[in-house]
Amino acid sequence: MGGIVPAGTSPTHDALPPEAHDALPPKAHVELPPEAHVELKGVTKRFGGTLALDGVDVAVRAGAVHAIVGENGAGKSTAGKIVAGVLAPDAGKLLLHGAAVAFRTPRAALAAGITMVAQELSLVPSRSVAENVFLGIESHRGPFALAAADRFAGLVEEHGIELAPNAIVGRLTVADQQKVEILRALARRAELIVMDEPTARLTTEQAVALRRTVRALTSRGVTVVYVSHFLDEVLAVADDVTILRDGRVIRSGPAAGETRRSLIEGIVGRDIEAAFPPRRRAPPSAPAVLQVRELSRAAVFGDVSFEVRAGEIVTLAGLVGSGRSEVLRCIFGADRATAGNMTLDGQSYAPRSPRQAVGSGVAMVPESRKAQGLLPRRSVRENVALPHLGRFITLGGFVRSRSERAAAGRVTRAVGLTGATIASVMAELSGGNQQKSLFARWLVQRPRLFLADEPTRGVDVGAKRGIYDVLAGLAGEGMAVLVVSSELEEVLGLAHRILVMRAGRLVGELDGAAATRTEVMELAFGSAA
Repeated sequence: MGGIVPAGTSPTHDALPPEAHDALPPKAHVELPPEAHVELKGVTKRFGGTLALDGVDVAVRAGAVHAIVGENGAGKSTAGKIVAGVLAPDAGKLLLHGAAVAFRTPRAALAAGITMVAQELSLVPSRSVAENVFLGIESHRGPFALAAADRFAGLVEEHGIELAPNAIVGRLTVADQQKVEILRALARRAELIVMDEPTARLTTEQAVALRRTVRALTSRGVTVVYVSHFLDEVLAVADDVTILRDGRVIRSGPAAGETRRSLIEGIVGRDIEAAFPPRRRAPPSAPAVLQVRELSRAAVFGDVSFEVRAGEIVTLAGLVGSGRSEVLRCIFGADRATAGNMTLDGQSYAPRSPRQAVGSGVAMVPESRKAQGLLPRRSVRENVALPHLGRFITLGGFVRSRSERAAAGRVTRAVGLTGATIASVMAELSGGNQQKSLFARWLVQRPRLFLADEPTRGVDVGAKRGIYDVLAGLAGEGMAVLVVSSELEEVLGLAHRILVMRAGRLVGELDGAAATRTEVMELAFGSAA
């Protein structure tokens, strides 16, 4: 899938353009031994009434990168955690080099040469790289600093992962912090490393660098279990791949025999053509809900003009620094424009804050649900009702709980919230359900204009279709929808019209039904005639 990355964000790695894939280092053609390093045999795992893994059989070859893919809730992280001793299976066996083992703790797995690099890093930010790498296994021979420096130099030379030993971890990029975690695993002589969504917080360039590190590890005989929902990334780095769906193995085999299309169809259980809902055009007489005229924000974007009509989905595409997300923030009142004007349903519109925008009938799903959208420790009901508390508060200041519950139930059903209730704590939901809850929030009072910045970021391929259905449904009801997306396939699959930005300027408009990947990329990169 070709991708166009917004300013100031970590991109979706499935959105890499073909040129970026061509730049990836090739997988080393190494003859792998046929024997399995680790095997899951008939492994079953339950969490209360939820069956996370159901009789799973997976064999991970020694010295290979073995990817595990699936929707959120398919069981891929659970499988990785069982290999690393974080979880114990309820039934079935774990085999290490053909012998049954039972890890009761991650420490026990580590003693057997297995460790895990989790999605949420567990480093001490105030300490140096070397101190983090050897934390808990410090040398007791001679001055620690000297011993750590020697050991660190040997580790770097052995594995080729370059980092400054005295650098403070909290000042490093996320990509370099990821390297610290890997070095920490290698310092403990790990022969198998489970990586759970290792590039979820990395930029495209950082993700490519991490893949080089992973390949370098396997060339030195380290086995890697690679849990990820970035499918292009999986195809670029993996030797073998296992597809899980609803806790069961759909198939497992060489990655060379898979394509992005075949992986999606295996993951969601349907043809890839069903990825997007039918595109229904707005009638020619549909009025312009939003009109933007020569809108500018100093040093960010300038002279941006367009309109979004009722019943229309318009997408904004562009490269890093093009200013797409910043345009949405100005429309929503989160940032102030320095020039230009806007109208909403023909009336002058110049919000000074998101509160004013919401009061005018504008809604926005932000690009980062965790940083900008959710109260993770609160329930779905509380998160959904948050912007609308005035509707549910009595004159005496009490919450009308019954009305609040009814409204939250209605809108969460409308967006297809699955496997959760309005009483569920937001932090416990899958990424797809969290995102759907943000959509539900804005359906309590129907907006006139719906803004969505990266609406499917961090969402698996199955949940994406549900979100696409919501966006198409809103447009079908006559709402104006403006979307920023880093996924070119998403841009092409959803939009009635595509607006392309480059270096803070709007450089082109394309018909969404007729546009091609090449046309969008040429405008974004500035290579069009």
